[in-house]
Amino acid sequence: MSDLNTLTISEARRRLRKGEVTSRQITEACLSAMEAGTALNAYAHPTADLAMQMAEAADERLKQDDAPGLCGIPLGIKDLFCTKGVASQAGSRILEGFRPEYESTVTRQLWESGAVMLGKLNMDEFAMGSSNETSVYGPAVNPWKIDERELTPGGSSGGSSAAVAADLCLAATGTDTGGSIREPAAFTGTVGIKPTYGRCSRWGIVAFASSLDQAGPMTKDVRDAAILLRAMSGHDPLDSTSADLPVPDFEAALSGDIRGKTIGIPREYHADGMPEEIEALWANGRAMLEDAGAKVVDVSLPHTKYALACYYVIAPAEASSNLARYDGVRFGRRAALEQGDGILELYEKTRAEGFGDEVKRRVMIGTYVLSAGFYDAYYNRARKVRTLIKRDFEEVFAQGVDAILTPTTPSAAFGIGETVEADPVQMYLNDVFTVTVNLAGLPGISVPAGQDRQGLPLGLQLIGRPWEEGDLLNMAYTLEQSAGFVAKPARWW
Repeated sequence: MSDLNTLTISEARRRLRKGEVTSRQITEACLSAMEAGTALNAYAHPTADLAMQMAEAADERLKQDDAPGLCGIPLGIKDLFCTKGVASQAGSRILEGFRPEYESTVTRQLWESGAVMLGKLNMDEFAMGSSNETSVYGPAVNPWKIDERELTPGGSSGGSSAAVAADLCLAATGTDTGGSIREPAAFTGTVGIKPTYGRCSRWGIVAFASSLDQAGPMTKDVRDAAILLRAMSGHDPLDSTSADLPVPDFEAALSGDIRGKTIGIPREYHADGMPEEIEALWANGRAMLEDAGAKVVDVSLPHTKYALACYYVIAPAEASSNLARYDGVRFGRRAALEQGDGILELYEKTRAEGFGDEVKRRVMIGTYVLSAGFYDAYYNRARKVRTLIKRDFEEVFAQGVDAILTPTTPSAAFGIGETVEADPVQMYLNDVFTVTVNLAGLPGISVPAGQDRQGLPLGLQLIGRPWEEGDLLNMAYTLEQSAGFVAKPARWW
């Protein structure tokens, strides 16, 4: 087996254009790695035949000097993206057998850019989870390992992060509703960016919480994130929340020069009980940015303490509404009925057997907070708090701050099954540093910046101004260069 699957997008692009390798060769290397990496459970629906067809088509375009930006680059696609004729289950039993007749806008743009689809990647059911343990396919496994335990690659984009970290693809797509790109990236030593809400079309992506969901790339380095994000971005008339703004060349913004930039450190993110190594990582990140010429200042985001509670009202409310469409009539699985059963029993039985426990929990919470008598007390109040959280960021940026530095997660990756018996709120705390970014609609990126005492990767998060992903990526690029994180998981699978 060749090691072409270990290439970054930028290196593969260079070698493809020089004729040193073919897309077929890189794709075959990825397919071999996928076959050898089944223990990671990263791919739910491999598409080997389709991948080879797409690779051969890409090679033809390369020969004819008609190669768009991602021509011949093999990618993994999160199972949340609808892909025409290919199983798209959102990690749920209720969408068993669903093969869309249409293509999501983001994946269509990727195919138009010449990318190759290797398969659909594992994820938490309907993107609800932080450990990929709610998936109907079983949990994806982190390629990083320190003892006999299997560790989570994070969630909900756990299959994407595991596949990128283990070189089962050159890069992958993810989605982020409360941290589902950034948290898995931090747990696996990869890069993940959630762009500004509206930068990427949501059309054709199975909805979890429509005002929070946003697609983004998961890659091996910041440059690849810039390349892939450009291909995924752009206005889409099919999505009313898609922004009609030009898409910059994000890669061209990677100068590595951040002199004169101002980075904010939010006081409120110093959570009680934060591990010393996370505090140390954060302090190191601050020092690295100062050494690179940035000015670092303390800032205040006073409504941060309400963010998790606010998020876990708004997101379930929107989920309960979005998931009402899955009733056994139009999409996927339909429960077997007994004689005398009617339409009500069809709905009840299909939803009872089709949804997992975490999805049921959030649908019930969402239905409760939207019900008459509680709508104002919970949902409307959460929306008001969301406005205050957004205003906090606006005021900090108005003071001249260009980006905000925080840890991505409060810990390194934990063992699969270790939180099964825990209070669900404990699991929700993994999102404590990331949900504010979704509530405010801002771009945020996680960059691997160090390791804990046991050798597991840790990430730092940079939060940027809206629509200024180029500037954000350049600051992340500088942080990446300073941190010099090059560790890879030792192969055990």
